[in-house]
Amino acid sequence: MCQIFVRANALSYEATTRSIRLHGVVTSVRLENLFWDTLEEIGMRDGMNVPQLLSKLYDELLEHRGDIPNFSSFLRVCCLRYLALQVDDRIPRDISIPISSLNAQSVLRGVRPNLVEIRAV
Repeated sequence: MCQIFVRANALSYEATTRSIRLHGVVTSVRLENLFWDTLEEIGMRDGMNVPQLLSKLYDELLEHRGDIPNFSSFLRVCCLRYLALQVDDRIPRDISIPISSLNAQSVLRGVRPNLVEIRAV
């Protein structure tokens, strides 16, 4: 079993720090290269580069939550959610289909409880 995981390209789990500008403030985000690759794919689907995607995610999370205690962890979870939702056929694997064209309520309807926020109505 472990061979499936230990034979990963070592570059994929090497961490890289990138500087981005969020609300005019330059900050650094450190993620493993596999996460950067996944963020590039997500952004590309909607015609954004990674800094644009991160800025959009940051703004939307700030609006939704009011604070962002660990943005790097949030980005890792975004990548894993993206891949898990693809595996569950909730997000098309066809990368020419923009994420923004998907109905979020439809994508998240019936998702495993550990993958979606439960909000009191």
